Amino acid sequence: MYLNKVLASLVFALVFITPTAQAAGVVSTSPPPFTSQAPLAEWSDQRQQDGCEEASALMAMLWVKNKGAITKINAKKEILAISNFEKKKYGEYRDVGLPDIIKWIFNFYYKYAKVRLVKDIKLADIKNELKAGRIVLLPMNGQALKNPHFKTPGPERHMILVYAYDEKKQEFITNDPGTRYGAAYRYPEKILYGAIRVYSTGYHKKIDKLSKKAMIVLTLSLFHVIIVFYNKSINLSSF
Repeated sequence: MYLNKVLASLVFALVFITPTAQAAGVVSTSPPPFTSQAPLAEWSDQRQQDGCEEASALMAMLWVKNKGAITKINAKKEILAISNFEKKKYGEYRDVGLPDIIKWIFNFYYKYAKVRLVKDIKLADIKNELKAGRIVLLPMNGQALKNPHFKTPGPERHMILVYAYDEKKQEFITNDPGTRYGAAYRYPEKILYGAIRVYSTGYHKKIDKLSKKAMIVLTLSLFHVIIVFYNKSINLSSF
């Protein structure tokens, strides 16, 4: 019985390996649970003030593991745990650059490997990843995003998660951890793409304004796809 259910889950996983849905012109995978980088508005804590990378990675892994909403208390605990891990192992947690997000947070903290760095990206590259059922982390010039919920003038170095694109409105749908209003926050495609800016790990290191745009792409591993479909409300009792 158990083996049959596992095999059935595998079949569903293989058939629906790309979890992308398209409705009313919106290309989207399952929306990741949202958290602000300062879930309890404790912005004076440096780890949370500079916690956009950790919060974005946390939301991404909640998506990978098909988890539901996370409480503010648990989100804070996890963001601090990641920051403390980075500080202890690598000596830094502020303004973590893309290669270190992959290595430090995804590969070593979460032990997740289905993540890659894509350099010199165009607008179409982001859309194509979303159409393929993947999610994207983007390094941003937060000031160029013109988000009215940011404390003026906004962060020079910021990280957001992108999981959907509205073709009709030409807007990206994001989870932006820089504000408590960041769940399913929409940015016009030109503003979002124009604001992408790569930065290096370290506290306010000089930014190379000529650096190419880049992104982190997460894909569900086959194991996690199986888990997702096994946990779906599909009645397999007849197998």
